[in-house]
Amino acid sequence: MCMSEFIKGTIIKGLGGLYEILTEDGNRINCKAKGSFRHEKITPYAGDNVIVKQTDNGAVIEEITDRKNNLIRPPVANIDILFVIIAAAKPSPILAITDKLISIAEFNKIEPVIIVSKTDLDGAEAERIADIYRRSGFTVFTSSIDSDKKSLTEFVKQYANGKISAFAGASGVGKSTVINALFPKLSLETGDVSHKTERGKHTTRHVELFGLDYLTDDENMTGYIADTPGFSLIDFTRFDFYKKDDLVYTFREFDDYLGTCKYTKCSHTTEDGCKIIEAVNNGIIPKERHDSYIEIYNTIKNKHDWD
Repeated sequence: MCMSEFIKGTIIKGLGGLYEILTEDGNRINCKAKGSFRHEKITPYAGDNVIVKQTDNGAVIEEITDRKNNLIRPPVANIDILFVIIAAAKPSPILAITDKLISIAEFNKIEPVIIVSKTDLDGAEAERIADIYRRSGFTVFTSSIDSDKKSLTEFVKQYANGKISAFAGASGVGKSTVINALFPKLSLETGDVSHKTERGKHTTRHVELFGLDYLTDDENMTGYIADTPGFSLIDFTRFDFYKKDDLVYTFREFDDYLGTCKYTKCSHTTEDGCKIIEAVNNGIIPKERHDSYIEIYNTIKNKHDWD
């Protein structure tokens, strides 16, 4: 007679349809998801809280529970903090790509924290980028990672304890380098930047969670750090995260001006009497952020539900 047992745990890693589960009692189980997930178009992600059915014939993910958010790119669930890394140089920064990721994080109630990397290559550009995001209301770290390691580590210990945090950034920005400096135990593979394209070689092939107690040598720390693939191919015409009417609420620096424009249905793109545009012209809201808003808005508004 086959006996069944149901075990709660968290997906630590998923690769090729096989998932590694860390159970509540500290054990690790490798298993697949039950077959009906595919028919129901359910994809388990690293970070998912799950119920595993354990039988004499093996284990299978029976249910995904308590999913408060999930990102398609990077594929991870239940994220609380997203460390967004953007390089000051090599590759040249593309703020619109970074702002798309921040917008997705904001929509999913994930707190973005900005890290400007490679500041030793272009200090002036690094400060320009940092100023944009500080003025927009974000926590920003800017320095070479070696000199800023202490402040970042303290931030993680204070604000990431008990939470799931992810690091994300376009290929080549030094994401793995930053993570390795903060958490040497990981020894993540890093890649060079192509001189021809200035884009980095992809070195991370899957999302994996690592316990903060292990990474910090502090048994009182709980929660996880996720290593995530690059996000340089985020495309709003392929991934329907939200509607254009939701977009304005994902730019936190716009909050004080919502509902004050001349026109009730103001799109905040070109209209006369738009208080957001007025704040941009007065140097209160960074123009670069508003430019990103317009670019994302124009992409989303042309997308139909049936696309």
